[in-house]
Amino acid sequence: MKILQTIKEEIVPLSRKQNIVLLTIIACIFQFAFFYAPALADEAVQQANAQGNDQELLISNDSMVKDVNMDTEAAKQNGLTATSSAEVLSIKDVSASSTVATSSKAVKVVRESTHTMTAYNSEAGQTDNSPCITANGFNVCKHGIEDTIAANFLPLGTKVKIPDLYGDRIFVVRDRMNKKHPNRVDVWMKDRHDALQFGVRIAKIQVLE
Repeated sequence: MKILQTIKEEIVPLSRKQNIVLLTIIACIFQFAFFYAPALADEAVQQANAQGNDQELLISNDSMVKDVNMDTEAAKQNGLTATSSAEVLSIKDVSASSTVATSSKAVKVVRESTHTMTAYNSEAGQTDNSPCITANGFNVCKHGIEDTIAANFLPLGTKVKIPDLYGDRIFVVRDRMNKKHPNRVDVWMKDRHDALQFGVRIAKIQVLE
């Protein structure tokens, strides 16, 4: 106010009406500077925040769209994979069915009979001077699988099952027994202890076609 008084008295001598007008103008200027300018600043801040929120919303929407697209692509890929897997499984099932059918046809039982059964090992005391080689020249030690039997009443190479003792396992007649056992079946085993545990049994055999 001192500045206004100085302007009034020394620089610009004014009338009463002019003083009122000048004071009004100055009051308006102060009003704008101290009240309206902060309001404009607040509005600018709010607009900036709003724009930032809009940008975040746009980014979020873009991310959501990308996620949806990725999920869709993943679903498609999984669908294709599942279809492919189903097709592979179907092919395997068909192959397995064919194999089972072929096996069933190959293991047809032609006759059954009951016999005394024992077990033996590849030892010179139980066989001869070549304990690993059977009567048909087969090396059971090298083969290492307990699927060989000795029997005098069946041709060499005959396939049999012993369902009472071994279920569906298939044995092959590859060896002969002492002539004093014309109707006995001797099962080859790798381990002497297993052969002793087997002892003497009576079981049914099935001769396969």
